Amino acid sequence: MRMSSVTQLGLAACVLWLAPAFAFDGTRTPANTRPPVTPFEAFRSGTASLKAGESDKALVSLQYAADHGYTVAQWKLGRMYADGDGVPRNDMRAFDYFRRIADAHAEDSPHLPQARFVADAFLQLGNYYLAGIPNTAVKADPVRAHEMYHYAASYFGHPDAQFALGKLYRDGLGTAKDARQAMRWLHLAANKGQPKAQALLGHMLFKGDDVPRQAARGLMWLTLARDGAGNEKWVAEMYDAAFKQATDNERQMAVLYLERYMKGRRD
Repeated sequence: MRMSSVTQLGLAACVLWLAPAFAFDGTRTPANTRPPVTPFEAFRSGTASLKAGESDKALVSLQYAADHGYTVAQWKLGRMYADGDGVPRNDMRAFDYFRRIADAHAEDSPHLPQARFVADAFLQLGNYYLAGIPNTAVKADPVRAHEMYHYAASYFGHPDAQFALGKLYRDGLGTAKDARQAMRWLHLAANKGQPKAQALLGHMLFKGDDVPRQAARGLMWLTLARDGAGNEKWVAEMYDAAFKQATDNERQMAVLYLERYMKGRRD
């Protein structure tokens, strides 16, 4: 009788726990000499299985690493469930993995190698709180989303969180509308090369959207955003609209600002 993938996964887990004489790579080692499998070894085995297209095997290894506190494995599983990558999409399971990381590592140094995964966990929690997860206890809560974004943006300096935070301040969502704060966070993210932040910052400056109008500088940021945004159609549309509306002088000044900006980045 053909076993379901769930049954096969459970069997694989049993083999993992009940047959310690076998390492994750399938090689046999005497049970009395092989050291216990470390979370890192399990994570490495899991990622290798993912590359080989062995999703069920990868899940067992990654789950082992995650259950033993390996942060990167927890993050990887969160991303897999959030994106439906190798597993059925399950936003609540993704949320739980990201929350586990945030609860355990909020005060980790932002200079540690794993800090970028912790920061991204806070960002993903912010995204979930902003939209909510249908048919779960996680309801849309912009105030909570603001808290998550603010922590990732300020403590960890995460550029995507800085963009998200700037957008909340611009729209007055989860916090009081504040163009000055919006500009501050968007500018921080834009200087790190975040194209969406560059686009929104450029748009606000070009239009004079609740801030003093600086058309040439705004067009400069929009140019950078267009070049780095890939398939983000709305970014290209913002740039095209601004370029058409700009005067010849504003276009020329934007080129000068861009040259100075690029030179400063190289120096």
